[in-house]
Formats: sequence, structure tokens, C-alpha cells
Amino acid sequence: MAKETTGKRTVTSKPTTGKRATPGKRATPGRKGKGLKVYISADMEGIGGVVNWDETGREGLGDYDRARKLMAGEVNAAIEGALAAGATEILVNDSHNSMRNLIIEDLNPAARLISGSPKAMSMMEGLDGSFDAVFFVGYHARATTLGVLNHTYTGSLLEYRVNGQILGETGMNAATAGDHGVPVVLVTGDGTVCAEARALLGGVETVAVKEYIGRYAANSLHPTKSRALIKEAAERALKGLGKVKPLKARRPVRVELKFNATSLADGACLMPGVERVDDLTAAWEGSDYLQAVRAARAMISLAGRT
Repeated sequence: MAKETTGKRTVTSKPTTGKRATPGKRATPGRKGKGLKVYISADMEGIGGVVNWDETGREGLGDYDRARKLMAGEVNAAIEGALAAGATEILVNDSHNSMRNLIIEDLNPAARLISGSPKAMSMMEGLDGSFDAVFFVGYHARATTLGVLNHTYTGSLLEYRVNGQILGETGMNAATAGDHGVPVVLVTGDGTVCAEARALLGGVETVAVKEYIGRYAANSLHPTKSRALIKEAAERALKGLGKVKPLKARRPVRVELKFNATSLADGACLMPGVERVDDLTAAWEGSDYLQAVRAARAMISLAGRT
């Protein structure tokens, strides 16, 4: 059973389809039979208390500085939970916008940090098959759903489809982890993305740090409460490792991008091998998901340059 933790209740649902730990703490063996390696992809729109684009970029000035601290607080909570479960190595990838949001001195020193862009694998840079588990912290709902600051990778995409299935960034990145054979075991964000994650990943642990009122309005938990719940869920997720299977895309992999303007689809079709599906949609097919997701990012980049 998966548990969603909020400040009000716990909801159960049935599954569907660094550095060393603190001295003296016994490490839990990972799936590979060695130490327990944890990867954290950290976004910002799903952080508790964040409700407006001004808070998520440098143009927001003081609001952005505050959001960066809130982001670090939730990431640290996930790190602390991982350490409590015996993690021996933790890698955090700053996955929001410029990917220069987390201030390294604000993070728990038990973790390493990847920051900056561009990165070949973007929000999943640094992940490989040696990791045992993935956490998504501060994630948001996909485009066109009732989620706070909802979008899918860019404001220009209406749909991101993999083999016909619409995915948000949770699914997009979980499939990357799945191609490496690594499961996503924790997702935090608003209630909408938590429901999205459970429907896609089954027994994943989720923590809803805020609830949707509107795209730019939310009912948020106090940061102290959010962090406590994230720490508990992170520890629980790792102690229950094996309950969630990696999300694997069927091969060959077809990605379809539906843009919100025909000119953007025009740009995406500049890439060799891309098929124009309809007025707004461009598609590409490859042998595996890692190729497909990089192709999709290239199409998005070309679309933005038209």
C-alpha cells in the first residue's frame, strides 16, 4: 500500500503498474548488495508556500531568495530521512529553471550537489544504474491539470506523450530512472502531483505539502510540518525498498510533443527524423527512452528558437 502524507490525513492506495552516513549509524544494504545510494531531483514549483512564478526566478528578488531557502529546507528533510534509513551516498540534482537555485552551503553536508545548465540529462543528470532509489522533491503537476504552477518542462507544451501515454515531469523523469533500473520511491509537491505519482508509480510514498486552490494559489503546510513529514516519508520509502518497481518505457519508444502554437511545432520539426503529426504535434521514435527524452528536449529547444 502507498501512503500519502498531508497535514490533515493519511491516504492509502493500492499499487498499480555523497557522502557517508552519520558515524555510528548502521547502513542499510542497497539493491546492489553494497551501500545505499540515493538520488534526489529537486524542483521548486512544488515546494510548500511557493505559488507564483515571481517566487521561482531571479526576477522575484526577495521572494525568490525566500523560495530558495524553502526549497533547501525540503531537500534537507529528504536527505535527513535518507540518512536515518542508512543511506551511504546521496546525490542532489538542482532541477529547476537555471538549475542554480540551491545554495550548497545551505545543504546537509552528507550530500553532493549537481548545479548549473545545460546538462545532458537535465533534471536527471548524474543518475546511473548504481543508485538504489530516486526521490522527487518539490515537483508539480503536469500541464492542463488542476495543479499549482502546473506545466510540463516548459510553458509551451500542452502534452508530452510516451507511447501514447500523457506524462508530466514526474513520469518523464521516472521513465529516465526506469531505463537505468532505478525506482522512484518518494514524490513531494502539491496534492495533484501526488495523485499523479500514485496513479503512475503505484506504491510510491508521497507528501502533499500544499493543496490546489488555483494555479497561483494554494493552502500550504507550515515548513516545519512539511519537513517533518518529508523526513518520515523518505525514511519509510527506503526501508520499504522493493515495493515500487522502476517505470520502464516499452521499446521502441515514441515521444509526441503537443505545443500550444503551430510555430513551435514548426521549429521542432527542424530536427532530422521528426514527424509532423498534426498542426500542433511533432513526434520522434528511437530505440530506448534515454535517446527519446534527449530528442524531446532538443525538439523543445528548437521550438523555442523559432
